[in-house]
Amino acid sequence: QKQLVESGGGLVQPGGSLRLSCAASGFSLEHYAVAWFRQAPGKAREGLSCIGSTDNHAYYADSVKGRFTISRDNAKNTFYLQINSLKPEDTAVYYCAASRTAGTNANNYDYWGQGTQVTVSL
Repeated sequence: QKQLVESGGGLVQPGGSLRLSCAASGFSLEHYAVAWFRQAPGKAREGLSCIGSTDNHAYYADSVKGRFTISRDNAKNTFYLQINSLKPEDTAVYYCAASRTAGTNANNYDYWGQGTQVTVSL
């Protein structure tokens, strides 16, 4: 069964950090672009960051640029999102995804994680 399994969400105070992980099973991430999305209550899903399969050039949405870092470890079949300087407006369910095509168009993504809640609050 091909799936992505996320971990690392939680409750954190403003200014804090988290690292989200997304582990693939049943297929190799080596030839896939990977990305992170989030969806806050009442808002549309937002593409945050993606990184291609053949290079390490990463894209970031303006809302997270400078605070979020995407990375991948193909040997572990896992990719990550390091989130720093968290703000209350970062509160959302975060999703990882994998696609044969790079970018943050969610319609292009074949595999999705189950989502992990990130809550930023005092």
